[in-house]
Amino acid sequence: MRIALLTEGGYPYATGEARLWCDRLVRGLPQHEFELYALSRSAGQEERGRVPLPAHVTRVRTASLWAPDDDGRSYSRRERRRFLACFTDLVRGIAAADAEAFAAGLYGLAELARDQGGLYAAVRSETAVRAVEAGCRAPGASRAVRAAQVPDLLAFVDELERALRPLSLDWYEELGAVDVCHAAAGGLAALPGLVAKRFFGVPLLVTEYGVQLRAHYLEHAEERPALRALLGAFQVRLAAEIYARADLLTPGNAHARRWQEKCGAGRERLRTVYPGMEADRFATVGEAADHGDPATLVWVGRIEPAKDLIALLHAFAEVRRAEPDTRLRIFATAAAPGYLADCRSLAAQLFPDEAADAVTVGESPVTFEEIGGPETPALPDAYGSAPVTVLSSVVEGFPIRLVEAMFCGRATVSTDVGAVREVIGGTGLVVPPRNPRALADACLTLLRDPERARRLGAAARARALELFTVEQNVAAFREIYLQLIADGAACPPADAPFTHPPEARVPGHWTTPTWAASPEATV
Repeated sequence: MRIALLTEGGYPYATGEARLWCDRLVRGLPQHEFELYALSRSAGQEERGRVPLPAHVTRVRTASLWAPDDDGRSYSRRERRRFLACFTDLVRGIAAADAEAFAAGLYGLAELARDQGGLYAAVRSETAVRAVEAGCRAPGASRAVRAAQVPDLLAFVDELERALRPLSLDWYEELGAVDVCHAAAGGLAALPGLVAKRFFGVPLLVTEYGVQLRAHYLEHAEERPALRALLGAFQVRLAAEIYARADLLTPGNAHARRWQEKCGAGRERLRTVYPGMEADRFATVGEAADHGDPATLVWVGRIEPAKDLIALLHAFAEVRRAEPDTRLRIFATAAAPGYLADCRSLAAQLFPDEAADAVTVGESPVTFEEIGGPETPALPDAYGSAPVTVLSSVVEGFPIRLVEAMFCGRATVSTDVGAVREVIGGTGLVVPPRNPRALADACLTLLRDPERARRLGAAARARALELFTVEQNVAAFREIYLQLIADGAACPPADAPFTHPPEARVPGHWTTPTWAASPEATV
């Protein structure tokens, strides 16, 4: 079976989203041929290189979303009219939430890009800006987009050109020959698969472990209101089109599934597949009788505002007042420097008589440490240093650090965000976010009852081994691929612009093959 794996900002690059689970999936299915089609997000990502690929990865195609990509083509008057008609439909679909107009514009632009190229210059033209302005002022446009001013229009057109860049790629002759297109995320990663399904009838599978639409809202929260409304409307319409056309959607948890259902995904095409994680690396800690210092709490993750370490430090101050010998060890896998400085400063204020910025464990009740030091050489050692792991986030998708703690057999105290409650499933304590008192009370409950903490940790490990291993993930997708091949996808209509015999496929841009010039050919 030939599977095209579509990614954005991740695999096969050495850094980025979905890198680990994609690599585990590919290596877990050596009986299939994989072709990788990757969109990169930055020059830095490309400079850091790619991960080693197994032999059954037969093709790797990449394209950037960050660098200018002008193919140097310009349109004739007739082609400009064609572009304007399609682009106007797309803008109307965005501004007025018209799904049919959005689809007509999107696929119309895909055909134009295939026939002529030149979308880069056309979308960045004054004509396109005026079309967006007209769409924002037209009847049916939302109140938020009507307020768009010239800076908003220019910024939106710039973002829209980047988003539509996959339509101009020369991937589609190859994508039309695969058995399944598997998008490793929604949004732009799925756009090539959407086009391949539309014009070649290739089954489309979309996996979302973090919902791209939700991530977009968080990323652009600080934008001007009109620009945020335009960008959000485009992402909503794109998500709705993907969810409506995909043969199968595999959300990674119920939280992602609810987002997909709200955007129009039919329940009959939804199947939850939990991400697979390597359980073996945590086996030594998980099976050990020693559960670490019984008077210590552990936090592991990236130090950033979404993790709300400020609330955790306030909660620990409450814990410390009730149990003076308790310690908190904060292990950073990465950190936002400014936020880390704020956390250190707060710790110094809450514990003024102690060295809150100490590096050596034992000098302070709160320590900020990095994985890889002499005290904690590896990630499992961080979880193994205490019987209770705390998660204090205010925003969370699938809580990977929580699952790691479960593999280590640790009791957990977590805030009720994202998929936390679904992952825990009764094997830990869950409290409301932004509530230091509740977080402190839950931590004290487990610190004062070590037997209960051990029981919860054992149950957590058993649950993680059942649901969140690489083996269950690979087995699920092995079955899904076979199901998609068995069911097939709707064949493209007879007049689809890309319909042609297999022998006509040649590498290169979406140029019209010579056979299409005959009167009998479909165009």
